Amino acid sequence: MAAIEHILTVDDDAEIRSLIKDYLEDQGYSVSTASNGETMRHVMATREVDLVLLDLVMPGEDGLVLTRYLRENSSVGIIILTGKGDTVDRVVGLEMGADDYLAKPFAMRELLARIRSVSRRTTDRPEIRARRDDVARFAGWELDFAAQQLKTLQGERVPLTGAEFTLLAAMVNNPYRVLSRDKILDLVKQGGDMPFDRAVDVLVYRLRQKIEADPKHPALIKTVRGAGYMFAPGGERP
Repeated sequence: MAAIEHILTVDDDAEIRSLIKDYLEDQGYSVSTASNGETMRHVMATREVDLVLLDLVMPGEDGLVLTRYLRENSSVGIIILTGKGDTVDRVVGLEMGADDYLAKPFAMRELLARIRSVSRRTTDRPEIRARRDDVARFAGWELDFAAQQLKTLQGERVPLTGAEFTLLAAMVNNPYRVLSRDKILDLVKQGGDMPFDRAVDVLVYRLRQKIEADPKHPALIKTVRGAGYMFAPGGERP
């Protein structure tokens, strides 16, 4: 995804929509608004959207339903806005593919900081440099997508199973995004050897043994408690 230019805010509260629109336009962004999922889909069908600010609690289709729809149909950035104190729905939203969340009420400067953070995570990063021959480099490793091979930068090959390669490729292509266990199962189930959640943990364990400098203290494949795993090529989440 390119740098964030056009933002769509989806909220059933007209006052909140107006406040967000006015503030972000003052910051140089182009902003559209929608009060529900139907209007959201109409905007996205008529204009390219880089980021969606999505209220969690709305009548009809709520934020979780719309998060699932967005992630299944686009690569747009998603920040969930929620007034709920319970963290469960926030975690579910991250599992479904949201990039971040922000609890209401929030300061507009904090919203701007979150937007800029998502923009940094979803644009080209120095830690991962995809080349024309479909090779990605990260943390001293080289992943060849066409040959489905993992090598050190010195050319030493590290054997990967089909499931290991599929998971690593998905993580490299989604840095700093939480992948739930269900999502990982969907990615690797074609191999036929991943029938349950515990097998995901075993697969991650195997990958860590191969790519981490210290598998007991992983710096690349991080556990996000209660949500899944996140690939952090720079060792830290921005």
